[in-house]
Amino acid sequence: GLASRHAILDAACKLATTHGLEGLSIGELAEHIGMSKSGLYAHFKSKEELQLATIEAAIAIFNADVLEPAQKSRPGLARVNALVEAFLGHLLRRVFPAGCFFATVAAQLAARPGRPRDKIVGVQQSWAGEFAKALEQAREAGEIAASVDRAQLVFEIMAMLFLVNFEWIVTQEPGVLDKARAGVKRLLDEASAGRSKARRERPLQTH
Repeated sequence: GLASRHAILDAACKLATTHGLEGLSIGELAEHIGMSKSGLYAHFKSKEELQLATIEAAIAIFNADVLEPAQKSRPGLARVNALVEAFLGHLLRRVFPAGCFFATVAAQLAARPGRPRDKIVGVQQSWAGEFAKALEQAREAGEIAASVDRAQLVFEIMAMLFLVNFEWIVTQEPGVLDKARAGVKRLLDEASAGRSKARRERPLQTH
């Protein structure tokens, strides 16, 4: 039933972060959870169907653990910081045994065209879109200068999160999470400084 499917997909998500999504087969998953292959085939008719269902399950976990809590914060820079903190907390709590599910499988699927890759690309674009939206809100609120290249800022924040995910997997040292915090703070401070600079350089209005 639904309960057993949920348990299967939870195990599949965890297995995919250590073995990769391509390494996730019905036979291996059946052995991992102590279930017959025929029992798994009742839920998933093919390897691709299992992969897609696993990605959807990982999306639901990520949304509940990272996106939804962060979206409760104030729009703008507070939202950017909340997204970063929620992601770092996701790593620290070891929700998946090998860091971020999507960073792990994205590296493996990048050169493999198909529905699983398309789904992962969509997730990454959506994640970047959350930062882009929060930075646009920050611009509208006057928290950062209109001249700030927000697309570049999103790219740099995302790059830091990908790197911290890798370093966290390798070292399991909380200090690497602090490096990411410091890096994002520097980027946002520079963007905020641009706002202050623009205000200082604004010509005086004469009547």
